[in-house]
Amino acid sequence: MTVVRSIFAASMAGCSLVLAAATPALAAQGQAGTLTCKGGAGVGLIVGSQKSFDCVFKPVKGPSETYKGTVTKIGVDLGFTTSVTIVWAVFSSSNEMTPRALVGNYVGANADASIGVGVGTKILVGGSKNTVSLQPLSVQGQTGLNVSAGIADLSLR
Repeated sequence: MTVVRSIFAASMAGCSLVLAAATPALAAQGQAGTLTCKGGAGVGLIVGSQKSFDCVFKPVKGPSETYKGTVTKIGVDLGFTTSVTIVWAVFSSSNEMTPRALVGNYVGANADASIGVGVGTKILVGGSKNTVSLQPLSVQGQTGLNVSAGIADLSLR
């Protein structure tokens, strides 16, 4: 239990550093909406994992859009999750996003831990011409027995 807490604390500190480094760039971006992804059941494979999600983007202006998401983690990933819900604030350098603008790949820092119910965060940048950033609006909720830290890649299609 102490090892899990230590790994999670170090991972959250690393994510905080990534967010602090990205803050100046985010100041030039406006919030374009929110992205909520649900799914993510699976087993960590020690050095990584890949999990599928159903996602809904709710833009500030315009109709909602659905996406299929795949999160690939590289780093420590031990255990299993039965369900995960992640909510991101979507920031873009453009005031108005075109339809399907979130299609693309995002990469960033990742930290998760759960014993029964748990939390995690993923700070990601990418999308159309790397102009979109996904910032945790709230920490993700997940159930299972899992700890992970490292790099996360999100593919939205």
